[in-house]
Amino acid sequence: MTLENQTLQHGQPAWDSPSPDPAKAPAAQEGPTLDEFRRLTAAEQDSDFIAMESKTYLQDAWSRLKRNRLAMFGLIVVSLIILTAIIGPMVSPYAYDEFSSSKNAMPSAQHIFGTDKFGRDIFTRIMYGARISLSVGIAAAMINLVIGIVYGGIAGYLGGRVDLYMMRVVDILYSIPTMLYVILIMLMFGANIISIMIGICVSSWVGMARIVRSQVMSLKQQEFAMAAQVMGASTMRILVRHLILNSMGPIIVTVTLMIPQAIFTEAFLSFVGVGISAPQASWGTLAQNAKQVIDTYPVQVIWPVAAICVTMLSLNFVGDGLTEALDPKKK
Repeated sequence: MTLENQTLQHGQPAWDSPSPDPAKAPAAQEGPTLDEFRRLTAAEQDSDFIAMESKTYLQDAWSRLKRNRLAMFGLIVVSLIILTAIIGPMVSPYAYDEFSSSKNAMPSAQHIFGTDKFGRDIFTRIMYGARISLSVGIAAAMINLVIGIVYGGIAGYLGGRVDLYMMRVVDILYSIPTMLYVILIMLMFGANIISIMIGICVSSWVGMARIVRSQVMSLKQQEFAMAAQVMGASTMRILVRHLILNSMGPIIVTVTLMIPQAIFTEAFLSFVGVGISAPQASWGTLAQNAKQVIDTYPVQVIWPVAAICVTMLSLNFVGDGLTEALDPKKK
């Protein structure tokens, strides 16, 4: 279209377009006036902040553990078993070694789990057996904890040839089955609780030592450990306060998983007849006694086996829950 056509169609030249009216132009944005400024109330000030509760490492781990249903279920079951083992035999109307004329009785109101071939109340013996089995498991785990922390902490912190020689000892002990240690010690010192604990602890601590060593070797290269060393902190203080305490997550998980292993070892030894002897009653001993009448009274073997299985599963649930709760990467 030519310039003349544009002029004819619009009645005026294209370059002579009307300019915008200044009166109709939008007013410029003005700043806030003094009347708009005022002091905020306390409620308005609080609404501008998001309140967030400050939690420690253990508090945060506990809150995450509570969200794990299996772990909480296992923790409740284990707590009930411990309370039953402590209080049950004291309030039971029967003694664990009390004989009666009601032999091989089926479960009833008088005997909830029935009686064995000697007329002893099975429920009372299950509660008493929980004392022995849990005592062996917890005591063995605690001894392994102390030995493993000391041995693994020294090896990991010193490093070099000391670590090399100490870990070769660990490898040698780890290559021999735990059951062999237990049987040899029980043959030397007799079948009792102390012998079983010593036998379990002879080789079980090596797993804890390896975990502590790896944690210490990793943490001693961190800045906080090097800063403590530069500031003149003693070796013991650095090892205990800065390295071991910061490794408690994996250590607690390992201890939790050691307890069911020790319980199973004791139960197996008692079941095959080389563990705790009568009249003491562990869960393995009860299963071994029930095996003799399993053809005619199979219900008697159910109770000790169920106690072992429930306890081991519950402790493993707690251990798995602690693994997730104490892992800083899963915050």
